[in-house]
Amino acid sequence: MDIKISEIANLPSKWGSFKIQSFKENDKEHLCIFKGEPKDILNLRIHSECLTGDALGSLKCDCGEQLEFSLKYIEQHEGMIIYLRQEGRGIGLFNKVNAYALQDKGLNTIEANHQLGFKADERTYEIVEFILKYYKISKVNLLTNNPEKLESLKDKILARVPVLINPNRFNKNYLDIKQSQMGHLL
Repeated sequence: MDIKISEIANLPSKWGSFKIQSFKENDKEHLCIFKGEPKDILNLRIHSECLTGDALGSLKCDCGEQLEFSLKYIEQHEGMIIYLRQEGRGIGLFNKVNAYALQDKGLNTIEANHQLGFKADERTYEIVEFILKYYKISKVNLLTNNPEKLESLKDKILARVPVLINPNRFNKNYLDIKQSQMGHLL
């Protein structure tokens, strides 16, 4: 892996004061957001980019709310969020918008991805291992509902911290599909 690593900078935000550092992997620029000094054991959220949810407040998903929950949690308990640039479960923003259009026509999130020629989830987590080694992190309390993240870090997890979000009328079906067909722990 050819990874470039930025300097560490301050990030004051409405959720608290954090430090940030970027890891450039080819054309993807990932971000670590942390409170306190990264240490051997820490609270960790692995969050995949969701422009529509994270920045625009989309009610079709729970991504923005999960990120906000995690920022508040890290502010209170210290730890890190690894923000991965893999929009739309790894299919990119263009394809995500096309998937949204298919969902508007009645397909669920998985069916829409399949219709576009993708798996239900195209994300990968290899960079996470690199980042954890870089910071010398050996054990984590993982903030997640995603069983794939639990599986990918199973030898490092001390505990799972549930990321509980109340459904709304726009994302209830989406959350039901994540739970029933993707095994998410909601």
